[in-house]
Amino acid sequence: MNRLSLRLNNAIFAVGLFAAACTFNPVAPPVDPVARKMFDVFSISGRLSASDGEQSASGRLDWEHRIEMDRWTVSGPFGQIVAQIDSGPEGAEVLLADGERRYAPQVADLVPILLPGAAGAGLPPDRLAAWVQAAPPGDAEVRTLDAWGRPARLVDRGWVVDYLGYRDESPEAMPRLVEISRGEFRLRLVVDRWETETP
Repeated sequence: MNRLSLRLNNAIFAVGLFAAACTFNPVAPPVDPVARKMFDVFSISGRLSASDGEQSASGRLDWEHRIEMDRWTVSGPFGQIVAQIDSGPEGAEVLLADGERRYAPQVADLVPILLPGAAGAGLPPDRLAAWVQAAPPGDAEVRTLDAWGRPARLVDRGWVVDYLGYRDESPEAMPRLVEISRGEFRLRLVVDRWETETP
C-alpha cells in the first residue's frame, strides 16, 4: 500500500470514529426555562461587596422584605451596624452608626450611602427583590439558562444580573451567588441564609 492510500484510509477511519462518537454522544437538547415563583415576603443574610472602579465597600447584609416595606441592615466586618435603611410607601429613612437619621422620598436616594457608585449607575431598588430571587420581571430578558433551566444571566433596563451559583440543583433553589453590574459598577452578593414565606 502506498503512502497516499495509507493516508486516505487513515482519514476515512478518523471520520468513521468521529461519526460513531457523535452517534453515541448526541448533543444534549437545550433545556426549557423553569417557572420561578416570586415571594412577596422573604429575608436573607449574606455578604455584600460593591465597587464602581474607584471606590469599593464590603460588609454583611441582612434584608427583610415585606409587602410595601423593606429593611436593609449593613454591618462591618466585625459585626458593627454601619447603617440601616427602612423604606415604605411614605418614603425612606436611614439610621447611620453615629445616630444620624436622614430621610428621602424614595429609597433610591439613600442607597448610595451604602453602595459606592450606585447613584451614578442608577441602581433600581424596586427591581432588587425580583433579581435576588432569580424571578425575572416580565419585561426583563433572560439571556442564558443553567443546566436545570434556571436563569444564569438576565438583562433588565440595562443591568446585567449573573447567577453564579444556586443553593442546590433543584429547579426551585434560591440563588447563592449573584453579581449585578452596569458599566463600571459591580454589586456582588453571597447569600448565606434564605427564608421565604407566603403572606
